[in-house]
Amino acid sequence: MTAGEDVPEAMLPQGATAPVAWACAGQPVDYDEAVAAMERRVEAIRAGARPEFAWLVEHPPLYTAGTSARDADLLVPDRFPVYRSGRGGQYTYHGPGQRVVYLMLDLGRRRPDLRLFVRTLEEWLIRTLAAFDVQGERRTGNVGIWVPRPDKGANRADKIAAIGIRVRHWVSFHGVSINVAPDLEHYSGIVSCGVRGEGVTSLADHGVIVSMAEVDAVLKREFEPLFGATAATRSAAP
Repeated sequence: MTAGEDVPEAMLPQGATAPVAWACAGQPVDYDEAVAAMERRVEAIRAGARPEFAWLVEHPPLYTAGTSARDADLLVPDRFPVYRSGRGGQYTYHGPGQRVVYLMLDLGRRRPDLRLFVRTLEEWLIRTLAAFDVQGERRTGNVGIWVPRPDKGANRADKIAAIGIRVRHWVSFHGVSINVAPDLEHYSGIVSCGVRGEGVTSLADHGVIVSMAEVDAVLKREFEPLFGATAATRSAAP
């Protein structure tokens, strides 16, 4: 499945459901605060009390360790706060200039298929990057979206977007991140996602200078054909 290819409608809601609530935090959100908010929303979605939620945030500079993180991949332990996370994956960086989208979706009402869910998230990111004339692609064995870098050598690529999800009773949380214009040097404190020998990149690194609001608009536009309708909410948090 490549950018532009039709995606099965299995990730669209089955039957009549409320639109996915869509909100953007107006200021950086502490990581612990974000996780606690997601936990509360997941329980509310599971109980049928609240609609699904897409939450767009930025974080202060920090590292998170997923469930597969190796201690040896934290190269500079005292540089930024390190948070143990329940999401899948290994070490990653979050910070200003990176858009994080936390997705609290009821996969039980869509399709309880984790592989399809991840593939659809990948497609969403690929389509978003394509809107800015950046070619994102999947790489076998490496989660996330990568940009080919033939200038660095044959088969070399830099990571531009990450995926790290968790699912509880078929309700998802955590989500994806896309590098808009973060300080890429901050990644030097970790082996990002456990992948050695590859780099990280951003839209700005490829000469695409856009605002976060412009990226958010494209993310929303490309989300809806894959996951269904959204509705802006006054709440800036789940």
